[in-house]
Amino acid sequence: MIITIGGLPGTGTTTMAKLICEMYNLDYICAGNIFREMAKERGMSLQEFSKYAEEHDEIDLEIDKRQIEFAKRGNVVVEGRLAAWMLYKNGIDVDIAIWLKAPPMVRCKRISERENEDVNKALKEMIDRENSERRRYKEIYNIDINDLTIYDLIIDSSKWDIEGVFSIICSAIDYYKKKDD
Repeated sequence: MIITIGGLPGTGTTTMAKLICEMYNLDYICAGNIFREMAKERGMSLQEFSKYAEEHDEIDLEIDKRQIEFAKRGNVVVEGRLAAWMLYKNGIDVDIAIWLKAPPMVRCKRISERENEDVNKALKEMIDRENSERRRYKEIYNIDINDLTIYDLIIDSSKWDIEGVFSIICSAIDYYKKKDD
């Protein structure tokens, strides 16, 4: 089984991806973690590295390459805003493609709490990061991150708590698995 989970920062993708892996005994790879590691290797903040990546397409291409190779093994959850797009474009069949969404201020507050920083600072950094990513995805891949037509399941994570969102996802996975039996 190959599941992708994407969403803008603060929607809960990492939390859900880890819960899915635990529940269904799947391996996990996260584009955001790869991006953070690459930023740290270069001694840059996420914002600095986002700007750097705008001028260096090889950053995004390396992240894609790592995700694609990992996904080819199967029995994985691939987390990332472009995970579903990258796998589909590379001929890898995705069983379930999930997108989580939430209003900007909900996401900003979550990020602020997670990063232990001021809400206004978190909001500015979130907007800057999203604008940078939106430009890069369009320029490098001709993908509009707001085009959700590729996703099988779209959930507003602000409407339920973690258990509620996870329950919806598990229902979708369980019904999908039952279909194959």
